[in-house]
Amino acid sequence: MTRYLAILILIAFFDIANSQVAIDSSVITLERIYKTGDFSQEWFGPYQWYQNGKYYTKLERSKTIKGGLDIVKYNTGTNKKELLVAAEDLFPKDTNKPLSIENYFWSHDLDKLLIFTNSLRVWRSNTKGDYWVFDMQTKELFQLGKNLPNSSLMFAKFSNDDTKIAFVCKNNIYVENLKTKNITQLTFDGNEDIINGTFDWVYEEEMKCRDGFRWSNDDKYIAFWQVDASGIRDFYMINNTDSVYSKIIPVQYPKTGYDPSSVKTGVINIQNKSINWIPVPGDTKQNYLPRLQWLEDENKIVLQQLNRRQNTLKLWLYDVNNKSIDNFFIDKDKAWIDIDWSDVSQTKWEPTDVIFFNDNKNFLWVSEKDGWRHIYNIDVASGNESLITKGQYDIASLYGYDKKNKIIYLNASPDNSTERYLYSIDLDGKTLKRLTPENFKGVNLYSISPDFNFAIQSFSSVDHIPIKNMVSIPDHKVLTNLVKNDKLKNIVSKLKLGKREFFNITTADKIEMDGYIIFPPDFDPAKKYPVLFYVYGEPWGQTALNRWPGIWHLMLSQKEMIIITMDNRGTPCLKGREWRKSIYRKVGVINSRDQAMAAKEILKKKFIDTSKVAVWGWSGGGSMTLNLLFRYPEIYKTGISVAPVTNLLYYDNVYEERYMGLPQENQEDYIQGSPVNFARNLQGNLLLIHGTGDDNVHYQNTEALINELIKYNKQFKLMSYPNRTHGIYEGKGTRYHLYTMMTNYLMEKLR
Repeated sequence: MTRYLAILILIAFFDIANSQVAIDSSVITLERIYKTGDFSQEWFGPYQWYQNGKYYTKLERSKTIKGGLDIVKYNTGTNKKELLVAAEDLFPKDTNKPLSIENYFWSHDLDKLLIFTNSLRVWRSNTKGDYWVFDMQTKELFQLGKNLPNSSLMFAKFSNDDTKIAFVCKNNIYVENLKTKNITQLTFDGNEDIINGTFDWVYEEEMKCRDGFRWSNDDKYIAFWQVDASGIRDFYMINNTDSVYSKIIPVQYPKTGYDPSSVKTGVINIQNKSINWIPVPGDTKQNYLPRLQWLEDENKIVLQQLNRRQNTLKLWLYDVNNKSIDNFFIDKDKAWIDIDWSDVSQTKWEPTDVIFFNDNKNFLWVSEKDGWRHIYNIDVASGNESLITKGQYDIASLYGYDKKNKIIYLNASPDNSTERYLYSIDLDGKTLKRLTPENFKGVNLYSISPDFNFAIQSFSSVDHIPIKNMVSIPDHKVLTNLVKNDKLKNIVSKLKLGKREFFNITTADKIEMDGYIIFPPDFDPAKKYPVLFYVYGEPWGQTALNRWPGIWHLMLSQKEMIIITMDNRGTPCLKGREWRKSIYRKVGVINSRDQAMAAKEILKKKFIDTSKVAVWGWSGGGSMTLNLLFRYPEIYKTGISVAPVTNLLYYDNVYEERYMGLPQENQEDYIQGSPVNFARNLQGNLLLIHGTGDDNVHYQNTEALINELIKYNKQFKLMSYPNRTHGIYEGKGTRYHLYTMMTNYLMEKLR
């Protein structure tokens, strides 16, 4: 009888499990996030400005070829659509499917299209692949570097006269004649250690350097970087799962305190293939060369040189004709100098050139020399400086300079560091004008057309889902809704969500911090709720921004958790140089104290259950999570640390030495900033997560922490993801598994 009842119960269970259960549209679930894709956003295919901005082109799914992509042209002002390249035109000979377009580039005369496809990942992104050229007139389609290995070409780009394309293959630079299809090899010493035309791991990760060569204006020369990584030791990662025997994966990775690669720049004469090395003074290992550009209409090159400590930046002008070099500008800072001013406005992972104007006699420069991040007009010959953006406020990003109308476009938010808006200002600095209308209150980012007549606006706030608009500038009239996200908007409208509010909190140290809070849907101030702090807290990112929050955090708020994030000193808020640079040599110390002291004030709220306080973060936020658990166990009871740097000496030299100085000179600062040295203080619950294939923050960090926790008999939970990199997304089901585990852990500890 008992067994019979058990069978009936099992049958009933499976009947229920397999029956169609209606989804509650008001509730966010992990299945809806990671399986059904309910919260995915509209696809806006890679776009390119066309005819200087009069038009733009983008990818759209073909209606006639399954899996194919068309390239369409839109009139920027009227949004009138025209098919430029149909998917049926992109079938390579003897194949039955069109090219899968990952990116594309137009020739200067717009007669040819360069298509990037079949890519492979190099460090952070897929920058190695195949390139095909499509002739718009003859409809000819041919593969660039056809006899070279598949998926081996990088950074192909047209010459200015569109007769040739240069590219990198196996760390050497080549040029292919588009008429004859003849390929000329320009460098011959490229190998695993000598890298021509591209960069090593740390230059890409920390300097945004990937594409390592530039055509001259007259196409007679190519300027390029050469990285000598022979002195960089390999860090070995181990792949234990893809074969019976493990595989060793070496990564040339310069750890903090170790010398960087030796880097130099050269100029290749295309006609005779001779190379002239640019004689930049200084030790090639103790100075970085992160930026190189040709001056417009001149055979002159501007080089940026940054010293090892990254607190002195020099601009050099090299004349290709007479081979002279001149240091025409120096900027210094007692802490560090940022070589890019992209803030959250960065839409592409690429370096920015210095903006020259007035026949190259002047240039715009961004500096913090007066205590604020300001734009200066600098005379090349005399060095005289004129401050453009005056006042006690920071710019967030310098977008560009409209030379015709003499207007500078920038991103800023003088009154509220949690927001971003488009501004214009003239060269004398008298007419700073906000262009973003008041109804777009939140974070607004822009991609401006080459003719400065249009811009693609990306907007969101904590209460408004992300959208994209085509706007005219400077009047900021919305011309077209490029991305409405109507489907997502409809789904979100049915969700039961609590309020999202911004606040300011002042700590016992008199530090005022920005933050925002997500309340549960049925919040009752008379009840007590668990709280989850989301943290990052390092100079690389700001979290308390008025933009659309992560859907996972909204899901957790539906489970009656309060979600809070705050920005401490050292984060890139628009609060002046002292705010941002106060963390110098104090990473892990000053930022964790600010977070903890702010949390102390928040925990005075009667609706927070102080026995159920959790914190979580990723990368630098993972490090912050550990520092908070270890240094302030009386506050934080539970933590989830993902991919953390546990010992600052284990991270790369460019990042860590920029913010911490050289460990040879201040070893004690590194000791005090590393959470591994405080692991003995763990009292609460810790879930530690890391990918074993993380080439950014090595799994070594987690193993070092494991040993320290074992030493002091500190119990914790560990999840290792085999061969996953820093983002922990590779492999079917990975993200779903990761966030299921984190959700369950929080539910277990906070409910």
